[in-house]
Amino acid sequence: MEKAMAMSIFVVLVSIVGGAGLSEAAVYSVGDVVGWTILGSPNYTAWAISKRFDMGDTIVFKYNKNFHNVLEVSKADYKACNAASPIAAYTSGNDPITLKRRGHHFFICGVPGHCSAGQKVDVRIAKRTASSAAPSVSPAASPLPATTSSGSGSNSSGGGVVPNPAAAPRPSGANTATPTVLALALTLLYPVFTGGLVAVIS
Repeated sequence: MEKAMAMSIFVVLVSIVGGAGLSEAAVYSVGDVVGWTILGSPNYTAWAISKRFDMGDTIVFKYNKNFHNVLEVSKADYKACNAASPIAAYTSGNDPITLKRRGHHFFICGVPGHCSAGQKVDVRIAKRTASSAAPSVSPAASPLPATTSSGSGSNSSGGGVVPNPAAAPRPSGANTATPTVLALALTLLYPVFTGGLVAVIS
């Protein structure tokens, strides 16, 4: 009976430690507080580079639906700003899109002139390699200077200044445990599994 209780405790603890390796999907607002716009000439390339996207993450396009839309397009259509044959079209003004595959995801605004003015983004989920399987620490990039709006219009952040984001780590909700943590936990729990705890309890 005591051995069964010790085994149950072991199974529960291993499940807890093993479950810590699962990561929560992150939600990113495209352009952060600026949103999806051409006002202030936001740099969506810098925004996308500053994020670490993974499968299951959601990107949300927030924009004024009277002036913009979101089209998912091929790489060729992205480069050419061609809105004629989108893979998918979004027009609600608040469009969440879940990233379901690795590689590039290309989005443009289909309103004439907007894509060529910079309203396009390439969201990339890197392919896994043996060296990228384990978390690593990379140096933070220096922030880019803010771009000031030269027109008299205002943007959704209300001030004419559109920030260019600096490189950011994965959102805190994304939790990953390494195999080392699991190995340490199993080493510490080995006496429980082999009956060491039963002897201590008796």
